[in-house]
Amino acid sequence: MRLENKVAIITGAGGGQGRAAALLFAGEGAKIVASDWNAESGEETAALVNAAGGAAVHIGADVSAAAQVRRLIDGALESFGRIDVLYNNAGVGYSSSLSMHDILKTPEEDWDRVLAINLKSVFLTCKCAIPEMLKTGGGSIINTSSVAALVGGENAHAYTAAKGGMISLSRALAVEFGPHNIRVNCICPGVIDTPMVESVVRPFKDPARPFRISPIRRLGTPEDIAYCALYLASEESSFVTGATFVIDGGITAR
Repeated sequence: MRLENKVAIITGAGGGQGRAAALLFAGEGAKIVASDWNAESGEETAALVNAAGGAAVHIGADVSAAAQVRRLIDGALESFGRIDVLYNNAGVGYSSSLSMHDILKTPEEDWDRVLAINLKSVFLTCKCAIPEMLKTGGGSIINTSSVAALVGGENAHAYTAAKGGMISLSRALAVEFGPHNIRVNCICPGVIDTPMVESVVRPFKDPARPFRISPIRRLGTPEDIAYCALYLASEESSFVTGATFVIDGGITAR
């Protein structure tokens, strides 16, 4: 098994990419700490893992709040004794009531909230988890950015800024903690069929309207992202850090 005896924290585990990763990681032997702000969804993910023969707990957290992140890390240690993988998957996007517009239409409070959930959260989780990884000889941190961080686009400026900042922070952490066997990498998903972007992907589900945005001509699935995360969580990627993995069906190749 590729993750045997590893303990993985997955934020945003209540659905979509986070749930897919929880199930995949557990199937490869990892113990799962599933975290989601929505307790019902997070508990459901943990129950699915346990029903499939894995080991999982749900620890709810608003990952933009320092006290709740501290509780998440402490809960993971109490449950499984260590942290080997931190998958920062939680985020807010088009399904949110927060602004996904340009800066002229974005209220200051929305800007602050989007950056808190999508970027400050990475600062908080890493600040709490890295000391624990240092105690046990290293680990893997996986951050979910976006293709929006790589190309200029209309609207979603707060989201774009947060995701771009995540890539830069990941590189800095990779350089800082690489000598301690802590690897830090980013995944940049393209158009993935998840609830977070339901309003965006809905038109592309019309059989009469071919999906032509990417050369592969289909929407991405949560599993497409989860398999990349699995590679980064495993020892197969032991020489990989500070890297950005674009999983977008070729959208950014155009």
